[in-house]
Amino acid sequence: MKFLQFKFIPQSTDCALLLLRVVAGLAMLILHGWPKVANFGDYSEKFMNFLGLGQSISLGLAIFGELVCAALIVIGLLTRFAALGLGITMGVAFFMAHGGQLSGPGSGEMAMLYLLICAVIFMAGPGKVSLDGKRGGA
Repeated sequence: MKFLQFKFIPQSTDCALLLLRVVAGLAMLILHGWPKVANFGDYSEKFMNFLGLGQSISLGLAIFGELVCAALIVIGLLTRFAALGLGITMGVAFFMAHGGQLSGPGSGEMAMLYLLICAVIFMAGPGKVSLDGKRGGA
């Protein structure tokens, strides 16, 4: 029965936060942020104008969240600010771009998962294995 208690696995919240930050942050940066930068012209023509500021500005805000904030989350610098910024971006993506749909074609399932990951990082902080942690701000 001891096997079912998983006591053989060392508990480390800091390592778990590092794993969550690096995997989720790199996935966001590589799979979502970078393609928007690399294909800015194509994206800006069809991107949602959610604030009425124009498609290019809306795309720029999404890139800030998906690229800059994701990179900050990976390295653990200004982590709570970055998680808030990316979380807002994912909230807009889920509720406005995907209509709050969790299933079906064009669902916002991934946006909701990233939003929840950002909420966890925002609430828990980056952990000690981060630049914020090294500066004493974890």
